[in-house]
Amino acid sequence: MNKVYQSALDACRDIPDGATILAGGFGLCGIPENCIAALRELGTKDLVVVSNNCGVDDFGLGVLLRNKQIRKMISSYVGENKEFERQYLSGELEVELTPQGTLAERVRAGGAGIPAFYTPTGAHTAISEGGLPVLYNPDGSVKKYSEKKEIRSFNGRDYVLEPAIHGDFAIVKAWKGDRYGNLVYRKTAMNFNPMMATAAKVTIAEVEELVEVGELDPDTIHTPGLYVHRVVQGAKYEKRIERRTVQKPEGARQ
Repeated sequence: MNKVYQSALDACRDIPDGATILAGGFGLCGIPENCIAALRELGTKDLVVVSNNCGVDDFGLGVLLRNKQIRKMISSYVGENKEFERQYLSGELEVELTPQGTLAERVRAGGAGIPAFYTPTGAHTAISEGGLPVLYNPDGSVKKYSEKKEIRSFNGRDYVLEPAIHGDFAIVKAWKGDRYGNLVYRKTAMNFNPMMATAAKVTIAEVEELVEVGELDPDTIHTPGLYVHRVVQGAKYEKRIERRTVQKPEGARQ
């Protein structure tokens, strides 16, 4: 029952080339910094990564992208990463764009054992009709388009069928955790982490604070240890802010 690993490097060492990884985080908030750094050091390549976005050029998942370790991204927002744009348009990166709520539900469905579900989001758009560029050729022509999806009507409204997402490994970040793998997230740093933790064969959780079993109030646990296979005490968190927005001093020019 003791699931604690000495380091993120040890916990991630057996992730093979070509694995599908579910990565928690939203922008740079609540991302598994130590696990990402471990994958960068290990040099694991040809990864399929499922995450809301791909970090920024020099931080978060962006460091794996820049090192050419990611083959495909399944995500909803990619606007803060110039290297992402360059690799996508030059045919070096395959990209499956998914509406944000649909992405969250596809992962949640994977963890709940639901193979697919219907949603009105994207019905009769390129999401359902297909034709979105998924992979380009180096000359800029499209090599692969998204496929058409099934549409069905319920109570007079059309819905598109979306498949669940499963991963080989999940890397998530929590505020507190115990050696059984019970996790507590803090405020908005929770974001995608709970659903990612449930939908992989092996879930690796890095925590800011590792506590003894029994110290966490059962009513405050967000992810039960049942879903978590490995726990790592994280270190040296940078917690960068992607876009710093502050109120202007009173009287300052707009």
